[in-house]
Amino acid sequence: MTVLALAAVLLSGCLRAQVSMGVSSDDRVSGRIVVAVIPTAEGDTGPGLDVPDSLAGKIRVQPYSSDGYVGSEALFSDLTFGDVQQLGGLSDQADGLFQLSLVRSGDLVALSGQVDLGTVPADGSDVQFTIAFPARVTTTNGAREGDNVVSWALPAGERSTLRAEVRYSDPNTRSFAGWAGIVFGVTVGVAAIVGGMAYVSRNPSLRTPRRRNDAR
Repeated sequence: MTVLALAAVLLSGCLRAQVSMGVSSDDRVSGRIVVAVIPTAEGDTGPGLDVPDSLAGKIRVQPYSSDGYVGSEALFSDLTFGDVQQLGGLSDQADGLFQLSLVRSGDLVALSGQVDLGTVPADGSDVQFTIAFPARVTTTNGAREGDNVVSWALPAGERSTLRAEVRYSDPNTRSFAGWAGIVFGVTVGVAAIVGGMAYVSRNPSLRTPRRRNDAR
């Protein structure tokens, strides 16, 4: 995500920086990052990205080339909210220029971020951020593209903030509730069996009579 701050050092040519991500109901994050420019010379491959060791196996980086832009594309999946904050490690140049966090407090998940594109030329720059949640977004300063999806078109030459809040149940709470339900069901079942046995033992008439052999 923080690779958007690469824009601060791309002072020549047109910039394309696009981030799209989705948050699952289990608080896992998947998505795609593109950082590319119009090449200024033959053989120019645009900006590159390096996966930090802490995210190895969760992010795959590959060359990007589309519509005359060249650069890098990062595909990621199964990131935790903590992992999201480490995406700045994809580029040393991005450190501190783009900050993004996802934080849970009970059933509330809050997205907050800051993007500083103050040194990016406005002409031809295309910087976008889109996120989809597993439930309806309650508040945001972005553009709604449906109940669950919010996007921001981040203007070059300015500092921008990102805010969004959504409510859905904590996956850890759901897991505990399911386990508690199973335990409750087993407990009730055992109690019913024990109670039935006790009732029968107190009522001899309910016992099955033994068969007697007549003496011959």
